[in-house]
Amino acid sequence: FEAMDGYGVTVRLLDPPLHEFVPHQTATQKELAQEMGITLEEVKAKVDSLEEFNPMLGHRGCRLGITYPEITEMQTRAIIEAALNCKAKGIKVFPEIMVPLVGTLKELQHQANVINTTAAKVFDERGETIAYKVGTMIEVPRAALTANQIAEVAEFFSFGTNDLTQMTFGFSRDDAGKFLGAYYDKKIYESDPFARLDQAGVGKLVSMAAKMGRETNPHIHLGICGEHGGDPTSVEFCHKVGLDYVSCSPFRVPIARLAAAQAAIKEM
Repeated sequence: FEAMDGYGVTVRLLDPPLHEFVPHQTATQKELAQEMGITLEEVKAKVDSLEEFNPMLGHRGCRLGITYPEITEMQTRAIIEAALNCKAKGIKVFPEIMVPLVGTLKELQHQANVINTTAAKVFDERGETIAYKVGTMIEVPRAALTANQIAEVAEFFSFGTNDLTQMTFGFSRDDAGKFLGAYYDKKIYESDPFARLDQAGVGKLVSMAAKMGRETNPHIHLGICGEHGGDPTSVEFCHKVGLDYVSCSPFRVPIARLAAAQAAIKEM
């Protein structure tokens, strides 16, 4: 917030699968058991219960906050308290809280209720308020197909094209490297769908969701988050479908800025 004085800051809520946060070695499990005052067997049982066969499609994203609302409460409190602390220093803060991996309106409604209730508690405790937004990532195909409903609650969409590409194509970004080379050799794919946005498929979902989201909420803020945000052809596509911003890795920012400028000139 201090570094972004005067600019909006989007904070994505925790997304990784829970099993990544627990110890898997016996020695560290013993330490945790002693620290928590429980038995080693209880720790092992909890670790085993969190293990997943396909974490990418498992207990992550908004599903964490729905199962354990206290995780969303903790993050909301941290965001709002930090924003108020910066405001007290004269820093202009515009927090935007982003709920990941939403697939239905009810998921977003649930998380938005937790966020708004927690923020209200902090405001009451501190005796002051600050404006904030609640939005979501469109990274599940169902979210794109029902964007008109989700826009009833979301104040902004950020298209998470990394996961949206995975789920639309039906293969893992982490594992696809094993066979994509053969696809390029046989001209089945002309380029890496994780580096250059698939405009015919994934792009159609983005375009559709942007259109439907604006029909419900004409003021909704729309952007793209993922490595595609630094690819010139993808940036030009985002401009054509009316997205407001792109987000990408720092080293890609100069390319993205140039591509955005060229896309705007082409339209003139």
